Amino acid sequence: MPLRNLIFAITVLSLATQQVFGAVNDDLPDIGSPSDSVLSKAREAQIGRSMYRSLLSAERIVLDPEIQEYIQDVGQKLAAQAQDGDFNFHFFVIDDPAINAFALPGGYIGVHSGLLLATNNESELAGVLAHEISHVTQRHISRAVFANQKASILTMAAMLGAILLGAATGSSDVIQGGIMASQTMAAQQQINFTRSNEYEADRFGVGVLAAAGFDPMGMPAFFATLARKSGPMASQAPEFLRTHPVTISRIAETRSRAEDYSVGEVRDAVGYSLSRARLRTLTSSTPERALEYFRAQADDTGKTDNIGTQYGIALAELDLAQYDKAEKLFRELLSANEGVIHFHTGLAAAQLGGNKVDEALATYQRAMDLFPRNIPLTIRYSEALLDYGQPGLAHTILLDLLNQVPPTAPQVRLIALAASAAGDTADAHYYMAEYHLLTGNLMMAADQLRLALSIPDLDNVQQARFLSRLEQIQHWMPKTEKRTH
Repeated sequence: MPLRNLIFAITVLSLATQQVFGAVNDDLPDIGSPSDSVLSKAREAQIGRSMYRSLLSAERIVLDPEIQEYIQDVGQKLAAQAQDGDFNFHFFVIDDPAINAFALPGGYIGVHSGLLLATNNESELAGVLAHEISHVTQRHISRAVFANQKASILTMAAMLGAILLGAATGSSDVIQGGIMASQTMAAQQQINFTRSNEYEADRFGVGVLAAAGFDPMGMPAFFATLARKSGPMASQAPEFLRTHPVTISRIAETRSRAEDYSVGEVRDAVGYSLSRARLRTLTSSTPERALEYFRAQADDTGKTDNIGTQYGIALAELDLAQYDKAEKLFRELLSANEGVIHFHTGLAAAQLGGNKVDEALATYQRAMDLFPRNIPLTIRYSEALLDYGQPGLAHTILLDLLNQVPPTAPQVRLIALAASAAGDTADAHYYMAEYHLLTGNLMMAADQLRLALSIPDLDNVQQARFLSRLEQIQHWMPKTEKRTH
């Protein structure tokens, strides 16, 4: 079941629930934005956040800190050129070999690992992201809901019910059977973005791409590459082409529009090749297969991505527990590229594997001095501190970081573990409450705060903070789920 179909089904059912039961009382729409009358920006964000949490709970999202930081950096650079702060974009990688990408309501943009690995350069990746960003900023989902608001709510509800049942049972047959029984042929015409939506996302996306300093030719180049890879049968085409139909005229128009921009020479950021190497290692069936791939790349004399290839070899040796080899490779990379954080953390990981704990922690600390509050570095250092008996320091540096940047759910869970190991039980419960909030479980969040309040000898500041947060959560909860502390 393509994710785009599921997105629309949930959107329509959420809208139906709002209309029938009056559960949501959105503000009046902006004048001139008719789609807001059925799906406000706030509602879009709520739906997108809920779907993102579902993907997170299903362990579909790649949580590698380095990859997360890279895709966020590229995405935010593009998003800054596409809007004036109307949307809070969040970019992430899905662990899926299919060549695809998608936009959830409210600014949640997902890229499949297969797509990132299929790109030839950073501008091609940025072109896909710019296209998906444009679907969000141009309100294509809400506009589709508005255009199809007369569709049968019961049909869409039955369709979503089949999807949810199939997800719960793990059976694709249940999903497909339910969809067929719910008149999928009619629903499909409403679900897919229209051809005009796709052209509009192309036109707007090319401008965003150029404004952000990427090669605008990245978008038509990637479309053309995928089109060439498609076989004569539709089932052989990459999933991206099935959810974003590409025609010769569309590629030609996008290329023509890209030619109107002049951005000079564009080079890939080092993070592009390093992230691809990490992703290749993470998604390979075995470390041996990854090492074989990277060595073959190193033997290709025409290969220009040498730093990514060497990094991939070092990562594969690390995964194979060849710690001395990995340490040697990371030292060589670091000596020539001291400004690349990946090589500092890679060296420390190899030292830890070789039981050189003091050297590894010193490597991390030197990197922290060079790159304070870098997210992947702080996470890796904190994990090492937890593993080797220094939870108090891990708690301190994580708290310093997460007070400065919006934390993710896994990061909040990590600081909760650090606080608990350091004996800060009340704070550990408080952090776990925040973790459950981020994953959408209000009841568990409230329970964690009650546990925090039950800890003896809380100071006045802690007690006031915990009580205030609990009251907030209880205000958000349905009346039937509220409890008193």
